[in-house]
Amino acid sequence: MTSADKIRPFMEQNAFDDQGNLVKEKHLAINKIGHALHALNPVFKKATFSKKVQEIAKYVAGLKNPIVPQSMYIFKQPGIGDEVAPHRDSTYLYTEPPTVVGFWIPLEDCTTENGCLWFIPGSHKVEKIERRMVRSLESEGRLVSHIGPDEEYDDSKSVPLCTNKGALVIIHGSVLHRSFPNKSSKSRHAYTFHVVEQDAVWSEQNWLQPTKELSFPPLYI
Repeated sequence: MTSADKIRPFMEQNAFDDQGNLVKEKHLAINKIGHALHALNPVFKKATFSKKVQEIAKYVAGLKNPIVPQSMYIFKQPGIGDEVAPHRDSTYLYTEPPTVVGFWIPLEDCTTENGCLWFIPGSHKVEKIERRMVRSLESEGRLVSHIGPDEEYDDSKSVPLCTNKGALVIIHGSVLHRSFPNKSSKSRHAYTFHVVEQDAVWSEQNWLQPTKELSFPPLYI
């Protein structure tokens, strides 16, 4: 919740034993790094705001005035890379109306063995985003919680998307997608960032919020 204007590592839960001791080398224990790579790291800033990305956003994704709320480097570590349950990106980065689009760039070949993305075709055709992850001040100490009904889906309709490194996957904010645990000996590194339309209303309940130090920068600069 406080990483919107920072570059911060997040660890794999399976990198620790029951006593909380790290059982993997540090560089093999990181789940992801987020969430301001696009703004604070020169390499990822150059990639995010490249002319090629801008042209794809405008002419392929049809985005008019997109801004960039967040970015992540995802490691999907060999052997311990955790699954990501089926979800819609609009659940986490909600605008009214829903406008979020994900740009997902694999930096290594992605297969069903090392945790490629899976999608449910047609699942983006929903009238309303009912499931949301929002900021919370619950007595249990949780900082976020989910509201709305659980997603209902037929997982048998999921199809894998195996991609070569250097590809680009554009992810509709309402499409259900997931990845399975990486039980292979190969990692599955990827860089991803999300954009929303500037004239849409960013929910004040979203877990991620702009800060005084870093607002959401426009993609077309």
